[in-house]
Amino acid sequence: MDAQQVLHMNNGNGETSYANNSKFQKKVMVTAKPILEESIMRLYSVTPHPCCLKVADLGCSSGPNTLQVIYDIINIVDITTCNLNPKLPVFQFFLNDLFGNDFNTLFQSLSQFLKIIEEKKTHKFGPCFVYAAPGTFYSRLFPNNFLHLVHSSYSLHWLSQAPKELANKENIHLISTSPPEMHKAYREKFQKDFKLFLKLRSQELVPGGAMFLTLLGRDKTPVMRKAWELISTTLNDMVLENLTEAVKLESFNLPLYDSTIEEAKEVIEEEGSFTLLRLESVTLDWDAHINEDINDDNNELDLNMRAEFIAKYHRAVLEPLLKAQFGEELMDQLFLRFKNKVVQWLMEVQVLELSTLVISLIKNA
Repeated sequence: MDAQQVLHMNNGNGETSYANNSKFQKKVMVTAKPILEESIMRLYSVTPHPCCLKVADLGCSSGPNTLQVIYDIINIVDITTCNLNPKLPVFQFFLNDLFGNDFNTLFQSLSQFLKIIEEKKTHKFGPCFVYAAPGTFYSRLFPNNFLHLVHSSYSLHWLSQAPKELANKENIHLISTSPPEMHKAYREKFQKDFKLFLKLRSQELVPGGAMFLTLLGRDKTPVMRKAWELISTTLNDMVLENLTEAVKLESFNLPLYDSTIEEAKEVIEEEGSFTLLRLESVTLDWDAHINEDINDDNNELDLNMRAEFIAKYHRAVLEPLLKAQFGEELMDQLFLRFKNKVVQWLMEVQVLELSTLVISLIKNA
């Protein structure tokens, strides 16, 4: 299976869509926003102020988070330049993702969104052009010295493909008991892909151009890997019940990697095209907003609601890949069983925390 042909988030605006199950990604954006502001301020301090600011959002997916990125950048530029120029520059936003991404749903909401910005910014707001830029960000997407700012939120942990020839027959990803050679294969694939990504973006950014990245990280308690282990266990149960074939599970590995802060820093320094301004690991409660919305004292309801959120989150992100490998008819049962396993898991843990890497870079002159 060519992951790039089927790798995209769940389309549309339905119950299992990414658009309706990306609250945690939005929380990451809100938390990291001060560093984005810092990156844009730095950009304006080291480069001539462009009449047309060219911005690429790589791995944009679809849904409200993508539009929020556009709004945040426009607003930050407005605040940054208010003392320099009473009128905002012309904006060009290039929204990039793989060809299977739901660009239709995204662009259907764009007209009303831009109208709202124009009303808020009144006379200050000039032309804002938004384009789709489909393709993998592990290849060239733009001309040389073209972009001023590259933004990518929760996309770079996706690899160009899973490492080949892995002896990972009963699991879809790394778990605590995976052999060292598997951990090495995934780490080396991330390093190779991330280095290529940096090299390509250095060619596309203007000298002094900025890049702001967030991606799934890893600390001493990799919660996300436990979730992947539970999906693996669920699939193994379904193999034993002859609901799917063992060969399908044995040949499937998730093409993603949760890097540590040290691993990411090593690649950035070795590639050498960028000056590293900020590299931080931010830890956030995965499902804290679920508990904030619960007023019922019944702990069982609390666990079920948390498990439902986690199951929907994974379905929105992983279903296209899993459906291509195991078939659409298995999906409802797979994620229902997964949810039930998550309930049991939540009885053993109090807090689910995910680590996120936040990276701010400036292209060397």
